[in-house]
Amino acid sequence: MTAPLSADLRRRLVRAVEAGSSAREAARRFEVSPSAAIKLMQRVRETGSAAPARIGGYRRPLLAGHEALLRELTAAKPGITLAEIQTELTGCGIQAGSLSTVWSTLRRLGLRHKKSR
Repeated sequence: MTAPLSADLRRRLVRAVEAGSSAREAARRFEVSPSAAIKLMQRVRETGSAAPARIGGYRRPLLAGHEALLRELTAAKPGITLAEIQTELTGCGIQAGSLSTVWSTLRRLGLRHKKSR
């Protein structure tokens, strides 16, 4: 993934276009891609700011909110495997996702499981 253009370069591109240059000419002058300059100018027209949009963000874990059930399952059946936990969660109407999702949630909670049968 590429990094956003620096704030200084963004300001210089915007000033060049506002001074009468086209976005493509400004892109050539500052050695950036034409699409970057065009998208920057679209952003400036829409928001009034040349600041970059937010990149990434926080995604809530898929099994967040089901910690109590997971603790219950691992306490009731100490030898339960990841596949069995996934089956139990699905049986309760909870979309468990993949085995790695179940594993990472158990790890985050500090819970143990049996590795295989």
